[in-house]
Amino acid sequence: MAPTNLAVGFVFLLTFSSLVIGQGVEDSGKYPIVVSTWPFVEAVRAAWEAVDKGFDAVDAVVEGCSACEELRCDGTVGPGGSPDENGETTIDALLMNGATMEVGAVAAMRYVKDGIKAARLVMQHTKHTMLVGDRASAFAISMGLPGPTNLSSSESMEKWKKWKENHCQPNFRKNVVPVDSCGPFKPKDNMGHNMGICSIGNSMGIADSRTSLVGPHNHDTISMAVIDKMGHVAVGTSTNGATFKIPGRVGDGPIVGSSAYADDEVGACGATGDGDIMMRFLPCYQVVESMRQGMEPKLAAKDAISRIAKKFPDFMGAVVAINKKGEHAGACYGWTFQYSVRNPDMDDVKVFTVLP
Repeated sequence: MAPTNLAVGFVFLLTFSSLVIGQGVEDSGKYPIVVSTWPFVEAVRAAWEAVDKGFDAVDAVVEGCSACEELRCDGTVGPGGSPDENGETTIDALLMNGATMEVGAVAAMRYVKDGIKAARLVMQHTKHTMLVGDRASAFAISMGLPGPTNLSSSESMEKWKKWKENHCQPNFRKNVVPVDSCGPFKPKDNMGHNMGICSIGNSMGIADSRTSLVGPHNHDTISMAVIDKMGHVAVGTSTNGATFKIPGRVGDGPIVGSSAYADDEVGACGATGDGDIMMRFLPCYQVVESMRQGMEPKLAAKDAISRIAKKFPDFMGAVVAINKKGEHAGACYGWTFQYSVRNPDMDDVKVFTVLP
């Protein structure tokens, strides 16, 4: 080949390579994508509006989860819901950048309503992963978030008063006395602690039933994943936790790998349900790693849920998975699950229903 032809060929090759790389990122038609647990349509719209304008995945997740907090989605996100045993509402939230693997989280945060924004502050302005309780509140306020403010509402207080009138039933206590009252509680004397066992049921491999404590309207964590126009992935969660939880309880909402996980190389996962059980299995980390090994989202989601259900047959929960191809799927156990999606092929948010 003559030198001139070689030069032309080289320029063509460079141009063609650039086009292919561009199509693989911005022009693929797959991105951006927003996926969220539950029919939190307005939250998905908020995230979509941001990412469609060119916001990165992290900021789009914050926009989406913030919208849900402001709307108090199902009473289980943001202020004004899920009172604990003392009638107080607290916030758990998490934010993860799948490009850098940075994580920011807050847990059992009091007096500050903006959970996802507080999580972003932890990620952006500390070298830590999680801050908790009053210290998380103080940090968030010192960094400019509004507070302190009462996170309870007339609805949450009314719910708490009715629970108190029902002798604080149901609750999350076990192996305590008295059984049918609001306490104060003490350990049972005959629990056999000196013998190294926690309870007769557990020593026999039988899990305690939790069906009266967990349902779609007291464990509706928003767990959102966004893939932006550049193909970067982020996830975020926000919740006010389990209704009538023991004060100080932290669920899976701010636990990376349990409520959510993201990796730019693979995709993302979001979870919702009985966080006390789910965090023992890190289902979203499991989902992402299964997809890394070649599993499609549907199988990865089912596999993660089945691992939990095998050990806890009364468990209720769900996960939603999305890979870098834009393929998504959900899996659930113990309840019917719905998740919401918006991508470039859709005119608006679409809600998908998953049966157990």
